[in-house]
Amino acid sequence: MANEQYSEQLVEIEMKIKKGENSFGFVFPQGDIQGIEKIENLLKRAGGKPDSCDLSDFSKGGNGQAKPEYVITYNNDINTILVVECKRSVKDHSSEDLSKPKKYAVDGALYYAKFLKEGYNVVAIAVSGTKKEDCKVSTFYWQKGFESYTGFAKINIILEPLNYLKFIKGEKISIAYSLEDIRRTAIDMSNKLRIAKVTANNKPIFIAGILIALQDETFDAEYQTATNLVSLVERLQSAITRVLKSTSVDQGRIDSILSAFNDVASLHHFKTTPMTTDNSLRWYIQELDMKIKPMMNHSDSSIDALGEFYQEFIKFSNGDDGKALGIVLTPQHLTDFMCEVSGVNKKSKVVDICAGSGGFLVTAMSKMIKNANPEEIKRIRQHGLFGVEADPNIFALCIANMIVRRDGKSNIHYGSCFDAKIVSDLQKESIDIGLINPPYSQEDHNELAFVEQLLSVLTTHGVAVAVVPLNCALGTTCKPERERLFQKHTLEAVFSMPTEIFNPAASAPPCVMVWTANVPHPADKQTFFGYYREDGFVKRKKLGRVDAYGKWEEIKNEWLKLYRERDVKSGLSVKHCVTHTHRRMVCRSVYGNGLLETQSSSF
Repeated sequence: MANEQYSEQLVEIEMKIKKGENSFGFVFPQGDIQGIEKIENLLKRAGGKPDSCDLSDFSKGGNGQAKPEYVITYNNDINTILVVECKRSVKDHSSEDLSKPKKYAVDGALYYAKFLKEGYNVVAIAVSGTKKEDCKVSTFYWQKGFESYTGFAKINIILEPLNYLKFIKGEKISIAYSLEDIRRTAIDMSNKLRIAKVTANNKPIFIAGILIALQDETFDAEYQTATNLVSLVERLQSAITRVLKSTSVDQGRIDSILSAFNDVASLHHFKTTPMTTDNSLRWYIQELDMKIKPMMNHSDSSIDALGEFYQEFIKFSNGDDGKALGIVLTPQHLTDFMCEVSGVNKKSKVVDICAGSGGFLVTAMSKMIKNANPEEIKRIRQHGLFGVEADPNIFALCIANMIVRRDGKSNIHYGSCFDAKIVSDLQKESIDIGLINPPYSQEDHNELAFVEQLLSVLTTHGVAVAVVPLNCALGTTCKPERERLFQKHTLEAVFSMPTEIFNPAASAPPCVMVWTANVPHPADKQTFFGYYREDGFVKRKKLGRVDAYGKWEEIKNEWLKLYRERDVKSGLSVKHCVTHTHRRMVCRSVYGNGLLETQSSSF
């Protein structure tokens, strides 16, 4: 009906389907079934939706033609189909007794399902509303020949058709990364937790703990059945304990996470919010389960979806939360570029001693497993990735990130990367690649001190790639660290990066430094300098810097080619011998207008 066309458009966009043949199967609109006699006959029995019909009445069919918005079939499962009913207004989502199929979306979807289930396993989906952020979605499963259906309360969003099939088979669902969806979920949850008075310290642990608990199969399958807050908290804490013990996290860290949930559960908001309503603890679990975890499960994703979520989450929190616990997420395209520069592959061992939410490790893992066989993938996940994080709250996020991505043994150390025991443990692992975005403007250690520490845990000829403020490389600061670095390690390259790559309001540009570990810098070594200030990204309101015109891939490939071939290109790159105190280089060809003019300056 024309009245439902906007809802239908929403379904087609979110399901990523088109009418007719699709890669997964076939989409039949408005009951126009062609070539499948069994479905045609079952819909004839149903007929047009009547104004009123008890759901238990299997004998009554309506007059006229059955016209569900969509019937969807699968190529690889001929016994399962989807039926979708839409309504334009959310007011018409469901009646109290589900007996008015003509007026309500849920009633209509189940009306068709009760006839179709005589020949198929039926996933019935009801969608009301025309906008993603405001629509209501209900999902049901009516198994072939059964007298009653099962409601999937946790599926409150529109999924791609194959995800419904995965869900009913007990497999992990995955959805493509969407910054818009992450931002919408983060803002909503951040505002609601602020109203609930969850503290800044407990927010990241709250998020991480839920995601960790959802990795426990028992909890994932049963949390919806908890009838009260005490029962749900107990189940959640038990699941967190089981998962973290299996990944060798020490009991002290487990206890601190469990304590945070006790604090949250004691809040007046959660004690007085019914479990079946929005803003309850169960609602938060469901939101993360359906909207964030599937992005982290996406097999082709190298993106730190959890890091993105948390950064947006903190950004929209009121008060001082952003200052107290904010993480400066390394932009995804920069982590990708730095991983490419490092030469990471399936044989690598990778460490980030300032791991944050684990963004570098997530990206590195995706590249390491790309051309690996199952046995190699198992080794990579268990023994190929290492991290250190000193902030106890962000540590929980990092652990969650790695566990959700099926990191079999999470080698994330809690503590300072300057701790002698942690350094000793890492040095025993024969790690050959280090990636780091160290904290800036620390009182006790400057940025190059972190780079120096990173290099100390790598094998001889290992590669360290670090993003630091440009003045660390070219200014008058960090002199003792630079001298020690040159005495022990080799500076392969310095890339100046876009000034606004981290913060649109930033004034000082960062640079990426590439070092070879434990090989003193030769006096005649020509270091590669790249003027990589234009990455093709542009600023967009509410989105920040984005690759709006699709330029990044071509730009990245040129940058990598210039570096790998050590090619000199006017306006983009030069090579020069440098020391820790002095350099001579063609400054304007790199940092100016392409003119060839030699100039000395302090390194």
